[in-house]
Amino acid sequence: MLNTLLAKLKESFASVLPITLIVLLVAHTPLVTLSVKQMLVFAICAIFLVVGIGLFNLGADLAMTPMGEHVGSGLAKSRRLLLLVSVCFVMGVLITIAEPDLSVLAEQVENAIYPKLLIGTVGVGVGLFLLLAIIKIVFKKDLSSIIIFFYMVLFMLGMLMISMGKSTFVPLAFDSGGVTTGPITVPFIMALGVGVAGAIGGRNANENSFGLIALCSVGPILALMGLILFSKGDLTYELSESAYSIDASLGANFLPTVARVAKEVIIALGLIVVFFAVLQFFVLKLTKTKLMQIGFGIIYTFVGLVIFLTAVAVGFMPIGFELGQQLAAMPRALVISGFVIGMVVVLAEPAVHVLNKQVEEITGGLVTKRSMLIALSVGVGISIGLSMIRLIYGFPLIYYLIPGYFISLGLSFFIPKLYTAIAFDSGGVASGPLTSSFILPLAIGACAAIHDGGDSILSYAFGIVAMVAMTPLITIQLLGFKAIVSRALRNRMMMRRIQDADDEQIIDFV
Repeated sequence: MLNTLLAKLKESFASVLPITLIVLLVAHTPLVTLSVKQMLVFAICAIFLVVGIGLFNLGADLAMTPMGEHVGSGLAKSRRLLLLVSVCFVMGVLITIAEPDLSVLAEQVENAIYPKLLIGTVGVGVGLFLLLAIIKIVFKKDLSSIIIFFYMVLFMLGMLMISMGKSTFVPLAFDSGGVTTGPITVPFIMALGVGVAGAIGGRNANENSFGLIALCSVGPILALMGLILFSKGDLTYELSESAYSIDASLGANFLPTVARVAKEVIIALGLIVVFFAVLQFFVLKLTKTKLMQIGFGIIYTFVGLVIFLTAVAVGFMPIGFELGQQLAAMPRALVISGFVIGMVVVLAEPAVHVLNKQVEEITGGLVTKRSMLIALSVGVGISIGLSMIRLIYGFPLIYYLIPGYFISLGLSFFIPKLYTAIAFDSGGVASGPLTSSFILPLAIGACAAIHDGGDSILSYAFGIVAMVAMTPLITIQLLGFKAIVSRALRNRMMMRRIQDADDEQIIDFV
């Protein structure tokens, strides 16, 4: 166990080091001026981030992933479809309500929408689409056609919101889809899909196991759009800069922040444990050895997430806001910095490593963890750079989303369906805690400096999470296209060598 933990810590150190070095290096240039106190707090929080990610990843391997697989396979083997979808719906709602990423987003828009209402609406959206995703697996339906249909609905609703004068909330609606796939939700939902697909079997079991994250990212957008469309009166937004003060985070707000994070994680893990305990008693009947392993994994997950989210709230969110405000004075530097920070920030997302490991296992090494990580990094870097351009010039988010999703959906017709499912899952996973707690505050700080604050922040700063969720769809599918073309070229060269060889060479070859 100790060797495994050390390996996880080493992996998380390599993930966090790039973003830490970039921020500290930028702080020593004329572009940004940070106080010694700010840099010290950021560096200490980065160390805690390493520990938090390492413990979380270990906990995910020991508990979250096995729990999801056992729940999925156990319920699927029971052959009771109503029980399976009912449990998945309730689980999707409760896990989402307790997802820390969503709480971070809700707190940053509490002046516009009541946080509990936003969280509850998003939770129902995830529950309904997790139910739909399970039905897709059971009846072996095509993911691409489902995704195309619902994104067409999303764009129509977006246009309707614009025509009704509620365009400022379109970016927030799309952001809600990205933040729901956080560090607790992703390992469990992905493993749930693997368990259900494995129990049902079939020729395309591996392909069917992916796509749950993609569909669960669509539900919140539809649900929040519906809430905003049917809301009465005008919704407005007011920036509270004190929420991004590092002095406030370290002072009177430090212990409340730790307590709030611990409470959120306890609720999140508690809901999962209660559901699992009920299913264990009635359906699963796992051995004591497996239950003990899961128990230790839950403890590691709890400690890791509390450390991770506290470090993000105390050190990374205020520094992100400060960087955005200062870089806004130099638009070109803001775009370049956004691209570079976007490339490295995805390395520190805990759920990304869970996804990459599972993809490598499912594809038999055809898509390696390294290639996935590079594709995700490039995609997220491009998305942040483009978001900064939109923020500077102030044009609607839909100008990016419509062509971006048309390209990604178009690519789905030219590559195997497995890569499409992986790509759409990757989009949801890439937009994790650091996106909502570091990248989004950076955009809010820049928007507050460039524009006059207020609703302009909703219009131009928000939407960055949606961009982070979109661009990996294109880069991952291009990665899949490259892998398929490479395999076809290798097979063609091998056949050509065989055809050009004489009989003696063929015998030697065999």
